[in-house]
Amino acid sequence: FGAVGMHAARFLGELGAVLVAAADSRGSVTDPDGLDVDELIALKHDGRSVVDFAKGSRGDTGEIVDAKCDIWIPAARPDVINEDNVGRLQARMVLQGANIPCTEAAERRLADRGILCVPDFIANAGGVICAACEYAGQTRSVAFDTIAAKIRENTLEVLTSARERDMLPREAADELAREKVTAAMATRRWAVF
Repeated sequence: FGAVGMHAARFLGELGAVLVAAADSRGSVTDPDGLDVDELIALKHDGRSVVDFAKGSRGDTGEIVDAKCDIWIPAARPDVINEDNVGRLQARMVLQGANIPCTEAAERRLADRGILCVPDFIANAGGVICAACEYAGQTRSVAFDTIAAKIRENTLEVLTSARERDMLPREAADELAREKVTAAMATRRWAVF
């Protein structure tokens, strides 16, 4: 429940989602009835931990994997879902907010279990898209609209390709990224030093 996790929780809460678990480097808190996102954000802004939240059950950081939920968002560290804990995950979707939060083997096991896994460089591309918008001199509202549109478009393309071609979403995302980089390289002048 750091920068990415807080914003994801706030955004999804505004859409009607209920946050049932959160973790930081000091522990985790769960409540199937829901956690107050604004209170958790206030705790973090005060330099405190999610374990200081007044309600819910507390545990160590790794216990967040056991939270029963629809969408599980690893938002801070790499390799959070790995071969040792992937069997404990009780979600329908993993939306990768961190860089490389799932090992390749864990992603394959998630797919075998029917758990949709949206790859990191598709799901968490907002910062890169925002930087490109800023570089182009666009306003904040244009940047946010562009981020929403691009992430929606790329996610749909990746998931459609993965389903139609019976491949992991990460494999489809890798192909999409290679196609886009190759197309961009064909229209730009560049040099390697």
